Amino acid sequence: MKHRNIAIFVPHNGCPCQCSFCNQKIISGELNQPSAESVKDAVRVALASEGKYEKTELAFFGGSFTAIDRAYMISLLEAANEFIENRSIDGIRISTRPDAIDGEIIDILKKYGVTAVELGAQSMDEKVLELNRRGHTVKDVENAFYKLRDAGFETGLQMMTGLYGSSYEKDLKTAERIIELKPDTARIYPTVVLKGTYLGELFEKGEYIPMTLDETVKLCAEILPKFRNAGINVIRLGLHYSDDVKENFLAGGFHPALMELVEGEIYLNEALKILKNYPKNKPLTLYVNEKELSKMKGQQKRNEKALINQGFCCKIKGNLFLDKYTVMVEE
Repeated sequence: MKHRNIAIFVPHNGCPCQCSFCNQKIISGELNQPSAESVKDAVRVALASEGKYEKTELAFFGGSFTAIDRAYMISLLEAANEFIENRSIDGIRISTRPDAIDGEIIDILKKYGVTAVELGAQSMDEKVLELNRRGHTVKDVENAFYKLRDAGFETGLQMMTGLYGSSYEKDLKTAERIIELKPDTARIYPTVVLKGTYLGELFEKGEYIPMTLDETVKLCAEILPKFRNAGINVIRLGLHYSDDVKENFLAGGFHPALMELVEGEIYLNEALKILKNYPKNKPLTLYVNEKELSKMKGQQKRNEKALINQGFCCKIKGNLFLDKYTVMVEE
């Protein structure tokens, strides 16, 4: 059964600084701040919808939840906690800044039924954090992470690729450092340059060259298996698609099916590793898990075309017993 998130956006609230990439109105599509009553209404509407779910969480996203006005934050948590107490939902998930976590905040979160906290690390490189106006340090990320983990929260870390001042190698190092911390979950957000942001200004002045979509796909196809091999669940890859983002997009790694593109690239890489041991133009059959066939073939059959362009003659078939990202070849 599926996991259900009831998402409540608290747009651009609680942030002590304006990060280089951020325009929450565009990203979330929301402008008005939610009230306690609107939180309750959102939960009631979601619970009235059809479908069976293994777990239902209320998720506060869009800002730095633990940095907003304390009374307002507690009013939202109290509204959500009503549904925790009557067992209509299983927990509350929030996202926040690493420098907005302390002992008092942790006590409040535990009191009102928060079960999962995601930290926006974005980069584990001090200079990249500084250039992108994050206002916190790598040490802040590590300290907040350990406090949350020790307090028993499901703890997630969010990273970005292609930020101003970063590089392919720095992004790989950020991923590797996050993996060393062993979070329960991760999100990977390739940088999307939007109008009305500092990155947008730098891009239009030619002072910042963002990663292209192809570069983003190649990088994420290297990062994603690292998380999977470490047993870390990547619960999101890529910015949520919306008309607002599409209309205000300037450049960067944005695509409505980015995860599909990245997983297709992973399968192509795995196939090429195996095929280097076989002569070209030799008829071969590649097997992947039955449920992964479309990813192996690639969006609009791009992987099939890539194999042909490299001189390989391959049929692609499904197998019920192969693991995800595993490719088997048969002559």
